[in-house]
Amino acid sequence: MNDSLPALIERLHAFSGIAHKRDIQQVAKQLRDAWPASCPNGDDCALIPDGNGYKLLAMEGFINSFVAEDPWFAGWCGVMVNLSDIAAMGGRPLAVVNALWDDALPHATQILQGMAAASRAYQVPVVGGHTNLRSDRPQLAVAILGETTHPLRSNTVQPGQTLMAAINLQGRWHPPGYNWDAATQANPDSLRQALSLLPSLAAEGLIQSAKDISQAGLAGTLVMMLESCGLGAELKLQQIPIPSEVVLEHWLCAFPSFGFLLAVEEEHCDEVKQRFAHCGIGCAAVGHFTPERKLIMQYQQQRACYWDLAEQPLTGMNNQ
Repeated sequence: MNDSLPALIERLHAFSGIAHKRDIQQVAKQLRDAWPASCPNGDDCALIPDGNGYKLLAMEGFINSFVAEDPWFAGWCGVMVNLSDIAAMGGRPLAVVNALWDDALPHATQILQGMAAASRAYQVPVVGGHTNLRSDRPQLAVAILGETTHPLRSNTVQPGQTLMAAINLQGRWHPPGYNWDAATQANPDSLRQALSLLPSLAAEGLIQSAKDISQAGLAGTLVMMLESCGLGAELKLQQIPIPSEVVLEHWLCAFPSFGFLLAVEEEHCDEVKQRFAHCGIGCAAVGHFTPERKLIMQYQQQRACYWDLAEQPLTGMNNQ
């Protein structure tokens, strides 16, 4: 980074992934009365009690231009991003369904081939869905069912806990945009091993909360996590795991394929780091959670506020 931290923050605020998350505010306002009082806002999945454990339900929709221009990768991502949502809640996936609209079978075939490839790699079955091949444009939404006995909740983060980032650095950019592909060329066994680590760490009590890094990028995802738990954080940019050839600003906006923000008690940090390293995943302590509802960034000798949640919501999904 060659300029000031405030200048970087200004550019990050203009990132399109942030604008998309702001749109959630309108949905949150309209649906607030429909949510059960027992369902905290802002988690990656719906958490549904089921006997001695819980079922997890998540869904992702994709921007039409992405589906139209990169159909195979859109299909792959339809499975992959939902699996990350399940893992972020301490869960294991059970099955995937999809809703696909398209105007041409050859194009739809590429989407389905991408989904099938991800299903095979992660060994999670696609069990059904909805298809319409007479639409005026390609559209894709994918949902997933999972389960957990030790759920990770955003609203359980406590001040003083360490903020860790676990990211697969062994990938490459998948243009356009800041999609870091650490999955499509990876060994499937490694993909499954890394993903299963989160529910294992949750069951052992080694991590208290997790959030998968979404299209909002690392910085935007952290704001969403803080919004859910009603806290703030100090984020040390120089400690974030990053590929050697990648610019920090781009990395803060990237969707990293496998990337999670974690809340960890200090005494467990070394063990968590080692467990991710064993799976080939870069993991480091990058800050800590604070009572004040601000995300403060630090870089070298500079320190500045990236987001003040007391003054400005992002998604409107919170535990207040």
